[in-house]
Amino acid sequence: MKGLIFKNGSYETSINKVPLLAKIAPSFIFYSKLLPIVFKASSNAKRSRYGNAEWTESSLDVLRSLENVGIKIEITGVDYFKNLEGPCVFIGNHMSTLETFVLPAIIQPLKDVTFVVKKGLVEYPVFKYVMRSREPITVGRTNPRDDLKAVMEGGIQRLKAGRSVIIFPQTTRTTVFDPKAFNTIGIKLAHRANVPVVPIALKTDAWGNGKYLKDFGKIDPSKKVYFAFGEPMWIQGRGTEEHEKVIEFISSKLREWSAKHLEQ
Repeated sequence: MKGLIFKNGSYETSINKVPLLAKIAPSFIFYSKLLPIVFKASSNAKRSRYGNAEWTESSLDVLRSLENVGIKIEITGVDYFKNLEGPCVFIGNHMSTLETFVLPAIIQPLKDVTFVVKKGLVEYPVFKYVMRSREPITVGRTNPRDDLKAVMEGGIQRLKAGRSVIIFPQTTRTTVFDPKAFNTIGIKLAHRANVPVVPIALKTDAWGNGKYLKDFGKIDPSKKVYFAFGEPMWIQGRGTEEHEKVIEFISSKLREWSAKHLEQ
């Protein structure tokens, strides 16, 4: 399967004809395609047959499934990390389940990467085998001191091995970006490991958060999906300036895409 083709570090969904049933019931059609992807990936991971190439392919299958129900996706700034020598810490806002599924298709072909995730994801039925195969850094989200220790120890280990780390400093997924809830754990990791940070701004509310099952919300093709990567930054001093620059990058992109996603 061909991967994403970037032109000048950018990608945008080409205009395709959406099947009538997908227009009528985009959520049903998308999830009917997603579940087989997840079950196949889980089965392979359980048998230790799920490496970087398989992860990328699964992620790309999810991205294409979103596009096939009419969701437009725009990605910019890929050259910022593509041309970066060595690993980095990606720091982004966290809006929905979509970025967890789609980011590997964007990053992994260009830079080996893993996530910082909640412990619940490595215990999630079926999906746990996929997550465990990626050797993520797990945090509990209840004790900040324990989470900081886990990220520092696990993150430095992976970065020294040449693997980049994606971290969402917000404590939970939310469609509203509140800088006060955006902690500095990614900045601290990059500083300790002596690697740069690459900011990610994203708008992924086309995949809604469900009322009863948060991961299975409404799929809304009327909402465009955006991913924007910023310039790498090396941490100076305590990293206060770099932290503010990451926040401003995310805020400026959200203003550009839709102001309602900013905390007033």
